[in-house]
Amino acid sequence: MKQEINLYKSEYYINRELSWLEFNERVLQETKDRDNPLFERIKFLAITASNLDEFFMVRVAALKDLVSAGINKADAAGLDPKAQLKSISTRAHKMVEDQYNVYNRRIIPSLKRINLRFLEGTEINSNQKAYLEDYFMDRIYPVLTPMAVDSGRPFPLIYNKTLNIAVLIKAKDSEDTIFATVQVPTVLPRLIKLPGTTIEECYILLEEVIAMHINRLFIGREIIAIGEYRITRNADLSLDEEEAEDLLRLMEKSLKKRKRGRAIRLEYQINMDDRLIKILKESLEIHKGDCFGINGPIDLTFLWKVYELQGYERFKYDEYIPKTPRDLLEEEDIWTAIAKEDILVHTPYESFEAVADFIRQASRDPQVLAIKQTLYRVSGDSEIVKALEAAAEAGKQVTVLVELKARFDEENNIWWAKRLEEAGCHVIYGLVGLKTHAKVILVVRREENGIKRYVHLSTGNYNDVTAKVYTDMGIFTSNEYYGADASAVFNMLTGYSQPPELYKLSIAPLNLRSQLLYYIDKEIKNAALGYDARIIIKVNSLSDAEIIAALYRASIAGVKIDLIVRGVCCLRPGILGISENIRVRSIVGRFLEHSRIYYFYNNGKEELFISSADLMSRNLDRRIELFIPIENLRVKERIINLLAIELVDTIKARVLTSGGIYKRIDRRGKRLINSQLYFRNLAENSIKRNQLESLNSGLEGI
Repeated sequence: MKQEINLYKSEYYINRELSWLEFNERVLQETKDRDNPLFERIKFLAITASNLDEFFMVRVAALKDLVSAGINKADAAGLDPKAQLKSISTRAHKMVEDQYNVYNRRIIPSLKRINLRFLEGTEINSNQKAYLEDYFMDRIYPVLTPMAVDSGRPFPLIYNKTLNIAVLIKAKDSEDTIFATVQVPTVLPRLIKLPGTTIEECYILLEEVIAMHINRLFIGREIIAIGEYRITRNADLSLDEEEAEDLLRLMEKSLKKRKRGRAIRLEYQINMDDRLIKILKESLEIHKGDCFGINGPIDLTFLWKVYELQGYERFKYDEYIPKTPRDLLEEEDIWTAIAKEDILVHTPYESFEAVADFIRQASRDPQVLAIKQTLYRVSGDSEIVKALEAAAEAGKQVTVLVELKARFDEENNIWWAKRLEEAGCHVIYGLVGLKTHAKVILVVRREENGIKRYVHLSTGNYNDVTAKVYTDMGIFTSNEYYGADASAVFNMLTGYSQPPELYKLSIAPLNLRSQLLYYIDKEIKNAALGYDARIIIKVNSLSDAEIIAALYRASIAGVKIDLIVRGVCCLRPGILGISENIRVRSIVGRFLEHSRIYYFYNNGKEELFISSADLMSRNLDRRIELFIPIENLRVKERIINLLAIELVDTIKARVLTSGGIYKRIDRRGKRLINSQLYFRNLAENSIKRNQLESLNSGLEGI
């Protein structure tokens, strides 16, 4: 009898947190790629910094909570929380060192070559010095609040992610030193333009100006040492929804706590006096492994402001204006267009305006009776929300599910929820204990033949800002079965009812997981019968152990599996006898890959799905997610061709090795293909016919 293989062995899995750090490394590689314009490389460096902030605030914070609670359960890769924190610390320190090597050795010299300079206090001339003295006294000094620490004044609260200046002072007639701290004001611009020459444009950072004039804050005291620092706090929100009568009020209260959560990381200038470091570590109770000496300006997210400087457009990607979806090009009436045939919109190559216009037309159409929509992440000036408000004010029944627990967008979503309520919309906040991550719009319209439902189902958020940089896809359909399913889903969300058996859609946490396992198992059975078997999955993250084990079973059975995973991937490909039939690639480029696509060959009767769900336990078990079959043959063929292009990308793709490291594609003898550029050209109709035929030949041979 054949012994069953244990597919849950720790050596078959990659730790989730270390995999995420490898993703951030791939973003960091884009800052080194000279094929990217200089200011785009600057933007990628800013992204790595903000990514790392969020990683510490959420992932590292969660691990520290586990350690504090005495929980030492190992993850799928065999690492307990303490071991994970140790490995994270080592890898994160190396990453920060790499970030500042790029900043100091590549970015700053490149900026100097285009006559854009960032000066330190020792580099300014007398004219600039005089300007800064006036600037400091007029604009900065009135905002500053120095806080000393002594027996009568305890160590002050240092807010999350704020930049601060630590100072060691003493009286002229005493040897006793006193610690003081000054917060660099967030209400003032961090980039200060200096008077320069007609040739050069010069800037200095706000903290540098404060440090230059620090003695103005401690008159009569001698400055012994000075240095900048910043702390990161636990920003994960724990909500007891069962006990909350008002989720909106509970969320508002919890957000205030985020500023003062437990300190989990300390960044300080690499040349900071040891006495200051000691005081900070002890006062903030920071472990030495969580202390980062920074060789440059602390908090590189200021580079976003550099990216936004005017006059440097030639050092950025050329502006791309998303195109009208081909199926809507000559259609004046969106209802007629959708009624003809399902319509695919592939953002950002095709315009998200099609989705916004769908809501706008619904809000103005006297035949539209009701609009229902989920909102997960909303932009600061949302055209969709404005259209929903207009629809409610026009007397239509408008129901909006606003997910208040969308991490780091909670405050924005609270604001929009209140506005929608004021406009007369029915606003709900989802189900207790579950985040609503599904993306769906339902429009109910009165027509000659009766009531008709129009539906939009998407992989991405209804956010007009991120839709310009996130690659997502959504479909418009008037198929009555999808409409019935959408109605059932909204009734479940608003009425807390169990949905009836759905015609087309699968929904997490009810049956999405079982459906995925069913389709994987079907490929395994086909392979056992000697048929060709293939799976292609494109997601942002893959970490669920049960799904990974199922993919391992499929690989062992002979199923050919291609995974396109942008971020975290805990599956280890290329293990002899386990995952040798699995290939994993990650694409990192100008746009953030965000669409989720699931393809199963099904012995030639191809099954294709798009989804809001990644393959993570939280998505499959603790969120409302939708799994959407694509049945329209034209749309299905188009999406399969898009997958085929991503599988032959040789420029922006990296391939995961069994050792957990990503490597660039060996381009020797291969056509140079940038899938994102290809999709752009396709949307612009600028791809030549012979090029289209040779590349868009489906999945055969890939």
